[in-house]
Amino acid sequence: MGKAAGEEAFFQRGSLFWFTVITLSFGYYTWVVFWPQSIPYQSLGPLGPFTRYLVDHHHALLRNGYWLAWLIHVGESMYAMVLCKSKGITNGRAQLLWFLQTFLFGIASLSILIAYRPKHQKRT
Repeated sequence: MGKAAGEEAFFQRGSLFWFTVITLSFGYYTWVVFWPQSIPYQSLGPLGPFTRYLVDHHHALLRNGYWLAWLIHVGESMYAMVLCKSKGITNGRAQLLWFLQTFLFGIASLSILIAYRPKHQKRT
């Protein structure tokens, strides 16, 4: 069975909305874990007191959760490589893009790859 044209190089960028949400959320999470003393809690509305409570009472949990989230992203990006191979995406650049996008944005990227259904050419 042959591959459809371009199938071996398939890559699709994820939603800008989700990438923005993930970037801002992870950025805030990083700030909370590493520089909690610099956060203007009083200027964050309802998020401020909640964040302050977590920092004051559960900082170790926040830190461990932070590293667990990155570990999950590593696992997702490795799974993306397995999916690339199983779906016939053999182009090295496309595989690298899937790896990086999934590492940075997790399920927002991986869900696109999971949903991808390669088109196989019919035998003649």
